[in-house]
Amino acid sequence: MNTNTFICEHCGETFPLDEAFRCGEDLLCRECAGEHSILCDECRQRIYRDDDQGDAYHVLCEDCFEQHYTRCDSCGGLLRSCNAYHPAWNDQTLCENCYDEQEECCPIHEYNYMPDLVFHGKGLRHFGVELEIDCGGQSSANAKQILEVANHDAENLYIKTDGSLDDGMELVTHPMTLNYHMNEMPWAEVLSEALRMYYLSHRAQTCGLHVHISRLAFGCTYEQQETAIARLVFFVEKFWPELLRFSRRTQSQLNRWAARYGMKLCPREVLDHAKNSCAGRYTAVNLTNSDTIEIRIFRGTLKLNTLLATLQMVNHLCDVAVLLSDEALQDMSWFDFLERINEPELIDYLKERRLYVNEPVEMREED
Repeated sequence: MNTNTFICEHCGETFPLDEAFRCGEDLLCRECAGEHSILCDECRQRIYRDDDQGDAYHVLCEDCFEQHYTRCDSCGGLLRSCNAYHPAWNDQTLCENCYDEQEECCPIHEYNYMPDLVFHGKGLRHFGVELEIDCGGQSSANAKQILEVANHDAENLYIKTDGSLDDGMELVTHPMTLNYHMNEMPWAEVLSEALRMYYLSHRAQTCGLHVHISRLAFGCTYEQQETAIARLVFFVEKFWPELLRFSRRTQSQLNRWAARYGMKLCPREVLDHAKNSCAGRYTAVNLTNSDTIEIRIFRGTLKLNTLLATLQMVNHLCDVAVLLSDEALQDMSWFDFLERINEPELIDYLKERRLYVNEPVEMREED
């Protein structure tokens, strides 16, 4: 056989070797190559048209598809693997359009989801609650039922995933004044619904109750806010043993999820130390958000009185931060602080936790 010729793998005719087109292990003539093969857009290797893994706009060999591409499980469209979405509500791989369409229908959003916020109640002091519930499933049906209860009369609540949970979700409120939380937000119904579906929070060991406070609650100027926030952090450090008992968490749990910064001589020094610590958001008072200050020390709960008492306590922390001078706060004792409290829910909870001056009451079980 003449080594300067080849036999086309497809048509069987003989051609000069310098006119050959290699397709994998095969040699094709010009006509057969044009009819039956094509170049991969990624690696520029020639492949048979029947082996094309791409779509109407992209030609892909099998290796390039497996390394760099995937397909949307919903519409079947081709997309780069780095641009694929893997939603928490199912095990699918989705393109952006299909992800957006499903997200509109799915009640459980990704952890970094942030809706257009709806502010409830008059005033500048708003609290946003993040309540983690676990052991009842990351279920769309359950989430829809909780949202139906919570948002019957207003847009109060949305739900997100949380990687720290075993089999649950995070209930997140829109910003609300304390009065709205106490009197308008249907907390009793929401907590009852979660309990009915066998969710746990306090007893799950995985759940927290975080409260975001609007920065405007501490003043209208940056200087006012910083001065008041310094007093808030100072209060938390000064009364750490009492707040540890109040939180229902163990010291090791707080070290992991809500660590303290460390006590200093005055509020300003505490705040400066906190900002220079590079401690991140897993701190008792999270300072990393631009619009809110987050109190992270509290353990989750599905007990209504505990939830309301926690919000009332945060409101008193704001009062101390805004209304007292540095000197007054430095001189304050825990019993001085208790004299400021008159809400029955908070007093009852403080008695349960052996933190009140009066006779303690029997501690009731948390869920």
